[in-house]
Amino acid sequence: MTEPSPSTPPLSTHLRSCLSRLIAPQRHPILLPLVAVALALLVCFIAIWLTGKDPVAGYQKMFMGGLGTLRAQGDSSTRAAILTLTGLSVAVAFSAGLFNIGGEGQLVVGAIAAAFVGQAIAPGSGLIHLPLALGAAMLAGALLALGAAWLKVRRGVHEVISTILLNWIAIYLVEGWLVTGPLRAQSATGHTLPGTAQIAATAELPRFFGLRSDLGFAILLASALALAVWIFLGRTWRGFELRACGDSPETARASGIPVARRVYLAMAISGACAGLAGALIILGMHRQYPAMFRTGYGFDGIAISLIGGNHPLGVLGVAAFFGIIRAGGTSLQLLQIHRTFPELIQGLALLFVAGKAILAHGLLWLRVRADGSSADRPDPSAAVGARPEVEPEPESAPKPKSSEG
Repeated sequence: MTEPSPSTPPLSTHLRSCLSRLIAPQRHPILLPLVAVALALLVCFIAIWLTGKDPVAGYQKMFMGGLGTLRAQGDSSTRAAILTLTGLSVAVAFSAGLFNIGGEGQLVVGAIAAAFVGQAIAPGSGLIHLPLALGAAMLAGALLALGAAWLKVRRGVHEVISTILLNWIAIYLVEGWLVTGPLRAQSATGHTLPGTAQIAATAELPRFFGLRSDLGFAILLASALALAVWIFLGRTWRGFELRACGDSPETARASGIPVARRVYLAMAISGACAGLAGALIILGMHRQYPAMFRTGYGFDGIAISLIGGNHPLGVLGVAAFFGIIRAGGTSLQLLQIHRTFPELIQGLALLFVAGKAILAHGLLWLRVRADGSSADRPDPSAAVGARPEVEPEPESAPKPKSSEG
């Protein structure tokens, strides 16, 4: 039998080298969210098993419920698009050092603006009507976010406080007055109907398979916007200025960057993304502003952005995953598992991301074990009390005095 050449490293060495490169620190921004989601799935798998249910069948039902049919794919894609936009709303503001918690209010005003434009005008062409409705939603969301930016720049009010308060102002203004008052729907006989009037067909989002599925323009629009935000933040000088303001406002100001203007810009883009998410709900799902409209997508965007590392493409990937499992959550009821179980997975993933220092330490330990350098060949100089072999004498050390004389 021919023995392998001494110069050929064993297979285990190759595997350990590949593992070391895979979990290198520069890949942690991608690995940490993946590990967090995997741990969340594992914990929920064990939780289902402990309750006496079949976790394998449960996960199969959940994923097939989000991908198994055209209708399920349409529901998943719409949810993923909405989560992507609300996640981008948080990520853009975070890149400028701002924490926009007002996504829910910005989504609501964007939704009512899209519902109003969708039924109040009839240009007769979807090429005109749909962009008008989407633009109105983005403008409404941006204006609400700019209110928080103005309070921060001119009055020193922290954006967390102002955006939280503006959430409830927007929600009660829209649902407590506009939907039940000036914009309420009426039948031909004059009776009041719940919600606003139905939007015109020219304002509806195009669908690839007609009424059989909502799969269509929404996910394409969200994906294109995520790519555009990634290019804007990473490849343009204005995006660089936004990130510089987020890293150190004082340094950015000393470098001549107009910090106040960049705060306005970041919040305007952030609000526009959330307002567009509201438009997708109205123009792609309900076709009107319903009487009960408490989505929670604006708050979910915070979790999506944090799990995705506040990176536009990370937000897109995380939103796609949670859009699928949340759309398939209703299928869990067939196994007597509550349909909100995917939200538990999302919460656990966020919890594990919050402990990313522990995950990063675990990945670093695993890489050290894969390298075998620290475990198999410890460095003597790293030991307690170890000293270098030769200690150079300081140049400024005084020379000893001669005993003569």
